[in-house]
Amino acid sequence: MRLRYFFIGLTAAFMSTAAQAGPECTQEPRSAWMPADKVLAKATQEVPKLKLFKVTDGNCFEIYGWGQAGEKLEIYYHPVTGEVVKRGSW
Repeated sequence: MRLRYFFIGLTAAFMSTAAQAGPECTQEPRSAWMPADKVLAKATQEVPKLKLFKVTDGNCFEIYGWGQAGEKLEIYYHPVTGEVVKRGSW
């Protein structure tokens, strides 16, 4: 019986991790992506103080930083178009 509850808890933990994953942006090859410096130039207009810039598992450019008013921002950019895919706070 305890083993059953263990597996139920383990399944719930994996499901909650998957729910927090970022968006899926593109399957385009990296040769079709915008240069990272262009995305950074666009991002610094919205996020003047950058903390982190990375490529996600879903092939998005992800930026963490602080906005104009000091709020914490997390923004996902589409690597081909440069459009904002998701915006939130961290």
